Amino acid sequence: MTITIKTLTRLQRYFEHQIAALKSTENYQKLLALPPLQRWATVAGLFLLSQLLVFGSLYLLFGKLVVIGFLASILAGLATGVGALPALFFKTISKNTFNSMLGAAAGVMLAATAFSLLVPGMSYGNLIWPGKGIYIVSIGMMIGALFLHYADRQLPHVHFDSISDVHLNSLKKIWLFIIAITIHNFPEGMSVGVSFGSGEMKNGVVLAIAIALQNIPEGLAVALPLVGLGYNKWRAVGIATLTGLVEPIGGLLGITMVTVFEPILPIAMGFAAGAMLFVISEEIIPETHSNGRSRYATFALMTGFIIMMMLDNMLG
Repeated sequence: MTITIKTLTRLQRYFEHQIAALKSTENYQKLLALPPLQRWATVAGLFLLSQLLVFGSLYLLFGKLVVIGFLASILAGLATGVGALPALFFKTISKNTFNSMLGAAAGVMLAATAFSLLVPGMSYGNLIWPGKGIYIVSIGMMIGALFLHYADRQLPHVHFDSISDVHLNSLKKIWLFIIAITIHNFPEGMSVGVSFGSGEMKNGVVLAIAIALQNIPEGLAVALPLVGLGYNKWRAVGIATLTGLVEPIGGLLGITMVTVFEPILPIAMGFAAGAMLFVISEEIIPETHSNGRSRYATFALMTGFIIMMMLDNMLG
């Protein structure tokens, strides 16, 4: 645990140094000197210009589908910030409510994994390697699970059910937990990108909705403890939102990868499915039962699964 804390401290110091360096630049000081309305208009203009460059470049290089997939992964990631908004009004929520939210998220992800990743992944695998699609996807699933297993071992963080660890003070626990959320958001974003990269718009939309719904309780899980520790409420919401914005990186990687190298699509879909199943089994479901059996979480999981199954059927 000592190595973990030292690593976290070094990361915090690095980011603090980078922020301090940014604030000391001449352009930043000029921006602060502007009247508030003009300052925010400048920031908004620069942001819109950057988005125009990014999306325009993607469209020219890869086409419309990549742009749509990247946008979908951004919106799914922003749902983390939406989930954090209740932290502006409440410092705590009941355990049953939170367990129900997490249970529903698990059900949504399970259905999306099955119907939007595994089933189409096996179909594409059979088209490329007749009769062997299920084996190709299975290999991809194990690679995805092993990837997250390795990330869990190498990167400093704590799990949902380790927040009560007496060996860590509250602030360090919360920041280690935030790192855990960020680690797991990457393969989730990648799964959205891979789905759009398959060329099936329906699968991509269903999976993006599923990830967005799953991100809502995660955002709340990040923001509420920060508010409880005395953080500014809007700052807590902003930090929660940032944890979700790693998803577009994974989404862009996934969609461009399978668009350029189409034969790896079945393996990539299996990889994304394996990573998501790892998160569900390792993090979400254990947390919903961390204080014993939770019937609320069980029925919420079933409800989430049914809703996503119906949504998949309706869009089909």
